[in-house]
Amino acid sequence: MRVVPGDLEDPQIVSLLALHATRARAETGRGSAHALDVDQLRSPEMSLWAAWEDRVLLGVGALKRLAADHGEVKSMYTAESARRRGVASAVLAAVTAEARQRGFVRLSLETGSWDYFQPARAFYRRHGFIECAPFADYRPDCNSVFMTLALSA
Repeated sequence: MRVVPGDLEDPQIVSLLALHATRARAETGRGSAHALDVDQLRSPEMSLWAAWEDRVLLGVGALKRLAADHGEVKSMYTAESARRRGVASAVLAAVTAEARQRGFVRLSLETGSWDYFQPARAFYRRHGFIECAPFADYRPDCNSVFMTLALSA
């Protein structure tokens, strides 16, 4: 498996991101889904990574700059056929390494509170994220769980 910067022109990446957004929106209360579409991921404050095995896309994840020292994990999604193989951990490691390189001292994220998102919440807890108050432009929402990770030097 290799994790490299993602190309938002690649049809496999576009398709996986569309699946992620569709599933997240279907499993979240109306008005509470924060999954980004491809156009939103094209913004200058975003960076995307993709995990590949040969020519097969395994997963994606993005980093959004919120401030000079704070980033947000976005669009983490692993293809169904690649789950439980360490894909998400590898992508998160790439995102975290980039955040440290940029001088971020904190990484935060928003995920859903519904049962569908329980594996995601458990995954982030295993990687040191803890629940926190809403950050950036987020507001308190019973459909969302906010998590953060302090980055050590």
